Amino acid sequence: MSFFDKIFGGNSGGSKHESFWKEIQSEEDLEKAIESSYIKRVALFKHSTSCFISKTVLRNFEREVEEYTDLDTDFYYLDLLAHRNISSKISDLFQIRHESPQLIVIENGKAVNNASHQHISISQVTTQ
Repeated sequence: MSFFDKIFGGNSGGSKHESFWKEIQSEEDLEKAIESSYIKRVALFKHSTSCFISKTVLRNFEREVEEYTDLDTDFYYLDLLAHRNISSKISDLFQIRHESPQLIVIENGKAVNNASHQHISISQVTTQ
């Protein structure tokens, strides 16, 4: 069973290309994501797995990402319910108020763009 099958309860209508996500499950994973932002852009998606709106926004964002083939971006995913402490650390590190769902774009260790809810789109990643 894939990562997103576990979250969404099956593959009906779920993501076919979830392989682009790198999951953040620890502070070390977050540090690696920030370190990689010095090499290429990082997009960090904070998702509440119990929220229908967050699930819908995530699926829409995944569809947008699938349309782009030349993005030089690493995509990271954070399950807020499982890792609330990491979400709080992200808010503190980047001085961005926590929201869910939320997309934060990081370059050279700094947040350069962020959006939440219906404002999340691939344009936050591509217009840097």
